[in-house]
Amino acid sequence: MILIKNGKVFTMEGKIYERASILIEDGKIKEIGENLVAPLDAEIIDVEGKIIMPGFIDAHCHLGMWEDAIGFEGADGNEMTDPVTPHLRAIDGINPMDRTFKEALEGGVTCVATGPGSANVIGGQFAAIKTYGDRIDNMILKEPLAMKCAFGENPKRVYMEKKRSPMTRMATAAILRENLMKAKEYAMKVKEAKEDSTKKPAFDIKMESMQKVINKEIPIKAHAHRADDILTAIRIAKEFDVRITLEHCTEGHLIAHHIRDEKIAAIVGPSFGYRSKFELKNLTFDTPGILSKAGVKVAIMTDHPVIPIQHLNLCASLAVKAGMDEEEALKAITINAAEIMEIQDRVGSIKEGKDADIVIWSAHPFDIKAEALYTIINGEVVYKK
Repeated sequence: MILIKNGKVFTMEGKIYERASILIEDGKIKEIGENLVAPLDAEIIDVEGKIIMPGFIDAHCHLGMWEDAIGFEGADGNEMTDPVTPHLRAIDGINPMDRTFKEALEGGVTCVATGPGSANVIGGQFAAIKTYGDRIDNMILKEPLAMKCAFGENPKRVYMEKKRSPMTRMATAAILRENLMKAKEYAMKVKEAKEDSTKKPAFDIKMESMQKVINKEIPIKAHAHRADDILTAIRIAKEFDVRITLEHCTEGHLIAHHIRDEKIAAIVGPSFGYRSKFELKNLTFDTPGILSKAGVKVAIMTDHPVIPIQHLNLCASLAVKAGMDEEEALKAITINAAEIMEIQDRVGSIKEGKDADIVIWSAHPFDIKAEALYTIINGEVVYKK
């Protein structure tokens, strides 16, 4: 049992306590209040003058899939041999021993969506995981979380070098449509066969993996930078009646009204760095603020290792500098990210009954000098400055 007392608490539930305490028991937040009395057996953490936040959430990264300072041996995020690989699972490629997990804790990041890269049209299954542990099976919050799909330049470039399809945006869209159609047909045949094994279709691991997409249990996580690619992703999702989140959404600010009208969430970034390819020519930190003000639910990502995971708060603060509302920027790395990932019952805010994923900051995390002093996951102090 832990009692954190005397801190300024940003609950991300619409309330800020100027001076309050949080009681943690059995890995959960038991109580929040201004005049809590510590139980006799509680560990006391006095954070007078400090900031208490829910752990930050990166809604799109590749943590543990491109290991630090290794090169090819640690690169396990892109299976660049087949443009259709829905059966690949992030949890089979994540190395929780990679030192970037420790850096996540140092940056106050307690939960991430991590998964395959964007080489393939259908890349595989993302997972939501906590950032502390030595065995991935014990770190999983939700798996599968989403099915990664990619539009635009990346699959074109990868398969152009192999002289095979897709080499155009048309082919990328066609391949995705083909496999969504196959998945629907596979589902129909399974349903019609019922318990008659002689009528069931031959087992197909790719089509089995697509069933959660077809059944709307998980969304397509659509890598799309350019406005036309964003709208193609939306078009196909509507055509097949599947759910979708927009990943990167680099030119989302150019079509914010369309994204708002479609009621689709956007996970924006990585916005820090140089424009490494043509489809990033309109890259700007203005994007999350413009989308948010238009009424789009926004999360902010690092796309780690593109931006190191510990700088998630810096990405949000730079969005504020570019015009995003400060509270909305905090939501973009806490409760909005949790809601988009559909794990808000567990994480994303400081609320009684939720997981005790809490970070104590020396100052407001948008202050460049702020440091995470304590990072707590599931009620355990996993990092202390």
